[in-house]
Amino acid sequence: MQLTAFSPKQLRVLCWWAAGSPDRHRAALICDGAVRSGKTLCMGLSFVNWAMAAFSGRSFALCGKTIRSVRRNLLNDLLPGLAAMGFGVKDKISQNLVTVAAGSRKNRFYLFGGKDEAAASLIQGMTLAGVLFDEVALMPRSFVEQAMARCSVPGAKFWFNCNPEHPGHWFYREWIEKRRERDALYLHFTMEDNPSLTPEIRERYRRMFSGVFYQRFIEGRWVAAQGLVYPFAEGLLCDVPPGPFEDWAVSCDYGTLNPASFGLWGLQRGCWYRVDEYYYAARETGESRTDEEHYRGLEALCGDRPVRRITVDPSAASFMEVIRRHGRFTVIPAKNDVLDGIRQVSDALKEGKIKICRSCADAAREFTLYRWKDDLARDVPVKENDHAMDDIRYFVSTLLPAPVEEDRFFAVASA
Repeated sequence: MQLTAFSPKQLRVLCWWAAGSPDRHRAALICDGAVRSGKTLCMGLSFVNWAMAAFSGRSFALCGKTIRSVRRNLLNDLLPGLAAMGFGVKDKISQNLVTVAAGSRKNRFYLFGGKDEAAASLIQGMTLAGVLFDEVALMPRSFVEQAMARCSVPGAKFWFNCNPEHPGHWFYREWIEKRRERDALYLHFTMEDNPSLTPEIRERYRRMFSGVFYQRFIEGRWVAAQGLVYPFAEGLLCDVPPGPFEDWAVSCDYGTLNPASFGLWGLQRGCWYRVDEYYYAARETGESRTDEEHYRGLEALCGDRPVRRITVDPSAASFMEVIRRHGRFTVIPAKNDVLDGIRQVSDALKEGKIKICRSCADAAREFTLYRWKDDLARDVPVKENDHAMDDIRYFVSTLLPAPVEEDRFFAVASA
């Protein structure tokens, strides 16, 4: 790996702890801002260089939402960069441990995933000299504070980076707003702070996002979600394209009293089209339907098309069992992280990976009504007019990230 020139802000991250820096006595570094702004790699390089300059024989932690995300977002570039700088690096994958050596100095860097409250127990009992939190806003407070509590070695420091979330987020309230009393250096990044991005790549990223996601991931602002969830979607409706489709799939949001919404998806030239739908609102008709009746609606929607995979609301266990019992379709429980799913749908619509056909009248209607709840403490959509929105989200988060024949799922990469 060849390390290129760094921007002034990246250089400040690289050197803030060094002798002669006015920030060297600070207890923590916080970097937030836009996606692809170059904060992750320079922070990783700085963290290891600081650790090797200040300590030997000590343990450190590299934390992300999952160990997989730590490897993908941080180590994939960091380890070659350290090797290019002359460090001896050994990655012990089975132990989630990276050892780094320079001359007579050697330190241990353990990898941790902080995806939920239970993750805090994984780091208990350790003694650390420092910890780096990659995408700290995606981790629960209990995990972050437990990791910080392990830093009992004199001279230990905390390193945080993230893309912005809502302004009621605990990290924004407790660290960014209180950065002076916590003695933390705070640096805000934009894409212009990453000299490796060409103007064309910056513009491509600007086109990828809209609404609150544009404000957070491009402008780097901690803003509350307001208004329509997909403010741009109405103008993206299209006709069903002519010609054959290469593959077929169905996504289902199941309901008894609440509406049931099933979307039929066809793949053509790299784009998935929602070409038709089954939408049944029991409260409007005054008659609820059984699992078997909804299954007949599913079969009518599919017709004689070779639909091989159906993803279903994971709470609809009885309906999934009916699908399995009939033996025609393979059914997959849907991924149901609402905020990640909304983000993925927004990206897929903007990038043209999915398109909604005008024949899907109820989906088109819901796009004009699906709104964020007025809540400064957290991001949450209003639980109304969301049934087609949910089945579309299930399709994108569960079947779109990989070819439909593969049961795998990749999270959206962050900065």
